[in-house]
Amino acid sequence: MKKKQKRNYTYRSMRDERQYGPYWYSGLWNILRPILVGAASLVVVIGLLLTVWNKVYDAYLAPADVNDPTEMAFSVESGQSLTRVANNLESAGLIRNRTVFKYYCDFAGMGQKIQSGNYRLNKTMTMQEIADQLTRGDGNPLVRNITLIPGWTIEEFADKLVQDGVLQSKDEFLQLCRTGEAFQDYYYIADVLATKNVSQRKYVLEGYLSPNTYEVYTDASAEDILRKLLSQTERAFPADAQEQAAEMGYTMDQIITLASLIEKEAKNADFAKVSAVFHNRLKQGMKLQSDVTIHYITGVRKMSLADSDLAVSSPYNTYQNAGLPLGPVCNPSAEAISAALYPDETYLAENYLYFCAKDPESGELYFSRTLQEHEQAVSIYAPLWKEYDQSRGIQ
Repeated sequence: MKKKQKRNYTYRSMRDERQYGPYWYSGLWNILRPILVGAASLVVVIGLLLTVWNKVYDAYLAPADVNDPTEMAFSVESGQSLTRVANNLESAGLIRNRTVFKYYCDFAGMGQKIQSGNYRLNKTMTMQEIADQLTRGDGNPLVRNITLIPGWTIEEFADKLVQDGVLQSKDEFLQLCRTGEAFQDYYYIADVLATKNVSQRKYVLEGYLSPNTYEVYTDASAEDILRKLLSQTERAFPADAQEQAAEMGYTMDQIITLASLIEKEAKNADFAKVSAVFHNRLKQGMKLQSDVTIHYITGVRKMSLADSDLAVSSPYNTYQNAGLPLGPVCNPSAEAISAALYPDETYLAENYLYFCAKDPESGELYFSRTLQEHEQAVSIYAPLWKEYDQSRGIQ
């Protein structure tokens, strides 16, 4: 009975296999076949893409010569277009295709960032590496900062520009400042050139170079630098300042001249008080007797002036000449200009006419109403002035 059942089982299994085939294997194949076909197709496509990419890369994107690391000098001139730069790179053999380089820079947003300069490139660099280098610059700055300190004269500023390597020589700079003729398009310089005895001024532009820190191109000329500073003067002396000057009966040039004396005579805290003293003396027709005008003539800053200093013949000498000096004796700050326009009202009303230095190191001033009070103060502080001059080797 058991054997019969076994034979029947075997017979049915064979019959089912002949009739239906290996159904479990067939089902698995039906699932795997499209996957395998898709994978094979993907491999073929990837292979084709890699082949195309390699050909494109080798033809257009690869370094020009991976076996030649020799550095080459390459320059980008100021104002050169991206097209010109790309053409020059291809001509130098540094890139494979100028059009592709140009499109790459445009797409990557580098087209407007390429900087002028002198570069060291080589043929092993990729197109991207070259583009990155040209947008970073050659390591030499395109601009630099220059600073004009309030109270500096034109000669002091010129010396600083040469010292810092901004200018190779100060000769052209000083000559432009001396005549001022190249800057007549600035109305206030044209006004100065029209004043009486302008030819006797040491520098026509003295007083009109507004103290500040400026950013200038590294290849800026002396005239470029001067125009940068003169443009700032209009902001330091706006329309309301001109109206105030006119109301007081002064020109812009006279206010800047007065401001230059204030700048050199005092610290900021005393600007308005010194201004009041000068205004009071001008109203009474007194000589200003400002030591800083002597300093400007001699080029030596002495606290204790000798009779020979006071007697020097110059239209800047306010010990010899009444009124304001011929022109500014330095380049004053906006604060000094404001003080010249708005003197201390209390010192004006109380008619302060004198001041002198107390401690030369601190710059503190002593103010007096009368000559007697002033002479008494001078007798007290004059020994300190002489000691200060001696400590600096000035006789």
